[in-house]
Amino acid sequence: MGVSVDQLLLQLKRADLSPYIKPLLGTPPEKVPVYGLDGSAVGEIVLPPHFFEPVRPDLIRRAFLSALSAKFQPKGVSPEAGRSHSCQSFGVGLGIARIPRYKGHLWPRGCFSPNTVGGRRAHPPKVEKKLREEINKRERRLAIRSAIAATAYLQLVKARGHVVEGLEQLPLVVANDIEQLDKTERLRRTLQALRVWPDVERAAERIRIRSGVGKMRGRRYKEPKSLLVVVSSPDAPLVRAARNLPGVDVAYVKSLSVLHLAPGGVPGRLTLWTQQSIEALRGLYL
Repeated sequence: MGVSVDQLLLQLKRADLSPYIKPLLGTPPEKVPVYGLDGSAVGEIVLPPHFFEPVRPDLIRRAFLSALSAKFQPKGVSPEAGRSHSCQSFGVGLGIARIPRYKGHLWPRGCFSPNTVGGRRAHPPKVEKKLREEINKRERRLAIRSAIAATAYLQLVKARGHVVEGLEQLPLVVANDIEQLDKTERLRRTLQALRVWPDVERAAERIRIRSGVGKMRGRRYKEPKSLLVVVSSPDAPLVRAARNLPGVDVAYVKSLSVLHLAPGGVPGRLTLWTQQSIEALRGLYL
């Protein structure tokens, strides 16, 4: 008996793709330079083992959908929705359908009955509907490590659409002084020295107005994702300095998620690590 297409797709989905992905991308270097605020190398740092995990796009995608669906708000309707009207059927002998109709008019529209014009919905949204995509804890942790490793490959970062022509090597590690920057102008000069400012400009140029009704519901603009800055403290002044830059996000190293590292479920976000966050990541079990 042959294997069906659905069974073959299921086998591919469960397959471990790491032996095929890792040789294509190569291996990150064990040591990377640490850059100062002026863009010059001030030292070296040994990368933690998280950067040497195999990149698993299939697992990253699953973890992203799980984290995204956890934000969904349950929605439903009142049990009495569409049932509380004063309506009555005209009966037989009139040559019209015997559906309940609103009272007070000669030929009122139908009500109460589903699948009729003006009637209630037959199967409205249910509050008890399962919205969250479940994932195992070890799979989620492996997906985060895999997304961290994907930030060390120029091919994946470029494939996401980031502007990385001025970069020679990833991951990009900066001295701890960057966490103390409290002004956006000082941060802008630092990003220019580190040659990642063109990607912020790319995000600024591609901000656009959303199509559809969503523009009237508090989400008028769509903004691309640009640089992710990983810091060692959630209270770092850099958080305030970077919040006004288009597409730039600042994440606490102990709260890293696939939502930060792989927006849209696509690995390889352009990421800037501080030296202290790398040291914190070394002792962090993910």
